[in-house]
Amino acid sequence: MSYRIFISTGEVSGDLQGSLLVEALFRQAERADLELDIVALGGDRMAEAGAKLLAKTSEIGSVGLLESLPFVFPTLQIQKRALAELTARPPDLVVLIDYMGPNLSIGKVLKRRFPQVPVVYYIAPQTWVWSPSDRDALRLVETSDRLLAIFPEEARYFEAKGASVTWVGHPLVDRLADAPSRATARAALNLDDNTLAVALLPASRHQELRSLVPPMFEAARRLQEKLPQVRFWIPLSLETYRDALERAVSEYGLQAEITSDRTPEILAAADLALTKSGTVNLELALLEVPQIVIYAVHPVTAWIARKLLGFDIPFMSPPNLVQMKAIVPELLQEEVTPENILREALDLLSNPDRRQKTRNDYREMRAAVGTVGACDRAAAEIFKTLR
Repeated sequence: MSYRIFISTGEVSGDLQGSLLVEALFRQAERADLELDIVALGGDRMAEAGAKLLAKTSEIGSVGLLESLPFVFPTLQIQKRALAELTARPPDLVVLIDYMGPNLSIGKVLKRRFPQVPVVYYIAPQTWVWSPSDRDALRLVETSDRLLAIFPEEARYFEAKGASVTWVGHPLVDRLADAPSRATARAALNLDDNTLAVALLPASRHQELRSLVPPMFEAARRLQEKLPQVRFWIPLSLETYRDALERAVSEYGLQAEITSDRTPEILAAADLALTKSGTVNLELALLEVPQIVIYAVHPVTAWIARKLLGFDIPFMSPPNLVQMKAIVPELLQEEVTPENILREALDLLSNPDRRQKTRNDYREMRAAVGTVGACDRAAAEIFKTLR
């Protein structure tokens, strides 16, 4: 028996999560002696996992109203090509991963054209945290037949809105099952006990190069002045950001290495991470690395969100969202200044009690994100829906 599955996602994190799901789907299909054809909107990781890309969407993500404008036309063009392909050869099932605006748009069209084809939403957008109304949640429930949740609170929220929900746990638990230990990672990077290793993770979207690199790198420069033994590592989320980050490293005079192939070791070896808000926050938390999370959008976007749309988010980073508890410090919008970042960094590096509390909170959080096997559980639910 043969099945054709279409997976739609965007941005760097969606490509990672999509690749883990693709691997699990192929793994289970082989066990069940099924032929599987997976076509996708995603990125290089999904292609390496075996999906046939209809178009690449890993580099066109954005957060915010003004920030999304440059990507509207490319997104529409990509979706037009994808819909033409899917109309010619309809899928047996559709999986939408995060990426709310584009996915709800293409999901609505696919639901109308192929009402018999089930739609599974995996990793719901965080509308359950930040949306001041139920409108987006209800659109998501109307678009999908099943929802596979990665957070317990996410599952409870959408179930209350009428969705058919299964909590499968977070895919990063699977990804980090074979992560190097701190000692192994530091040895691989030739770091001695006296070196303070700080990971800088400023950007997985183009807009973040403008909004987050300057305050983060200025804070890093000041940290370097105060602590000469510090060494910075910058793992690339996309190779296309290398030139911009190399210029910034030179401009701020940082003792930093930019790399695209040693991310697991860099994260595991770090004494501290200065990071944008995103999936990597949970990765750091599972590795028990103290971190400072920052995020800022264009001031006009922030004003519209607060004053006109009523956005008021309790937390933004995944570690804090798991139990809706302040585990890691978040600096958002006007709080994103070199002074604030430096203050938090010095305290986390010098205060053993705070570092220990962070680790204790991480371990409590770890118990709430599920056990190893999240990707296989998600794949099993998809096959159950497919049959």
